[in-house]
Amino acid sequence: MASASPPTAALVRVRVPAKINLALRVGAPRADGYHPLATVYQAVSLYDEVQAEWADPDEFGVTVSGEEADQVPLDDSNLAVRAAKLLAQRHAPHDALGASLSIKKSIPVAGGLAGGSANGAAALLACAVLWDLDVSPEELRGLAAELGSDVPFALLGGTAVWSGRGEDVAPALARGTYQWVLAFGHHGLSTARVYRRFDELSPNAQPPAVPADLMNALRSGDPRQLGVALSNDLQAAALDLQPRLRTVLQAGLDYGALGALVSGSGPTCAFLVESEAAAVDLSVSLSAEGVCRAVRRATAPVVGARILN
Repeated sequence: MASASPPTAALVRVRVPAKINLALRVGAPRADGYHPLATVYQAVSLYDEVQAEWADPDEFGVTVSGEEADQVPLDDSNLAVRAAKLLAQRHAPHDALGASLSIKKSIPVAGGLAGGSANGAAALLACAVLWDLDVSPEELRGLAAELGSDVPFALLGGTAVWSGRGEDVAPALARGTYQWVLAFGHHGLSTARVYRRFDELSPNAQPPAVPADLMNALRSGDPRQLGVALSNDLQAAALDLQPRLRTVLQAGLDYGALGALVSGSGPTCAFLVESEAAAVDLSVSLSAEGVCRAVRRATAPVVGARILN
């Protein structure tokens, strides 16, 4: 149970990473419209911060600053708000808790990097600590899975495999640290729209499975082997909806990337490179080429949502 007034902390800040899908396999939709998935996640050092402060009981609000803040909803459709409300409903006296949330964004909106899911995970952790709730990590992951398939991974971080229920995301046997260059698209892509186009392009999609060659590459820790094994079943749909992404991907490969793919449903393009120096060189080249809105360097894997104060 929770206290009806602030127990210790007046506010809690949580930092949470973006994700890329090293492999994303998608099956044909079931009768309920759900697409079976198999994916390998990796958390990268591009972060949002979520701050939670006490508010009056049953009062939940959010403000957003930073990267594409004007595109983030401020109502109950915001995943951080939904997360805070869900946590309060399940683990506190009725109408006993409220929270004022502030999100500082660096992860692009609708960019295929799970920024919204990251915010939901961060809000769960921040509010659990703020309200001094007796909630186990397993319970938090269960709530996260109710919010969306990517939310449990944002809590976990690292490199992980998921094929089924969101709370069943499990750490992968992986070695090494990897250098990534992320090219942000000029315009976001709706995940629902990408999946609809996938269905049109892949009417005979097979049941998905995590690719063995990618798992072998992660066990080896060899970035060259990993670069060859990257895959994304949604990439063709994303490229069809935003053809300019082909130019971005090809530019990255021409400038020396070991591997390239559209991250998740896009439009962010992720390039794996061999070293930090190579990441700097590729970032400069892509920026000079002008094929994308912005470029960021990132390392991976990194830990999931963590308290800063």
